Amino acid sequence: MRRALLTARAVILWILSGLHFFVLAPTLVLLGIFLDPRKHDWLQRSFCRRIAFLSGARVAAIRGPGFDPQRTCFFMVNHVNLFDPFMLYCAIPQYVRGWELESHFKIPAYGWLMKRFGNVPVPDVRKPSDLRRMLRLTHDAINSGTSLIIFPEAKRTRDGHVDEFEEGGFRVAQQLGIPIVPVSLVGSVNHHRTGHWMLWPATVTVYLHDTIDTKGMSKQDVSALRERVHAIISAPVEAALKESQK
Repeated sequence: MRRALLTARAVILWILSGLHFFVLAPTLVLLGIFLDPRKHDWLQRSFCRRIAFLSGARVAAIRGPGFDPQRTCFFMVNHVNLFDPFMLYCAIPQYVRGWELESHFKIPAYGWLMKRFGNVPVPDVRKPSDLRRMLRLTHDAINSGTSLIIFPEAKRTRDGHVDEFEEGGFRVAQQLGIPIVPVSLVGSVNHHRTGHWMLWPATVTVYLHDTIDTKGMSKQDVSALRERVHAIISAPVEAALKESQK
């Protein structure tokens, strides 16, 4: 009986959150065409909070003592499920967009919305010309005061553990001198697990760790930077998984 109730609940939450997204997201995008999106950023945050609520999640944010909310930066985040961007938008205080695979922009309806939203396309096939375009768009975003969310795993986890990071985002941060904020999404796997469709009631905690300055770093520092950020992000994620298994 309880399983049937939870299943019915998940179906209803998917319908509500899906309707909310596809009804209101185009409205926000259209507003962004005629108005400065920064002036109605509060509407976008409210939209994301409702997506979180309608999907059955509560969002909590914990800021490290060395997190600088004023600095435009890369937010490097572990990737758990398709609700991650909404949870992050509820917690990150800066005006923020994200890197997104260019193939996603070809998805009907969703792709158009994400393109108009202002996400930076990351080429699936890394041709030099496409990489230069990505670097230019990233540079323009940062210079305009737009922070960017990057999922360095380049895929969603299936078991909740943090996978290995690709170096691309760290190389760009080093080249352009962009600060990095490691971000841990804890509890997302309890809310929705990639590969399954159930939505469970859960609290998603977003840890905004101390800001890391990359100015003065060389190419030889990139691998160590990647491992350092991976360790910071993994610590609370792995601790929560270990605790849940007791």
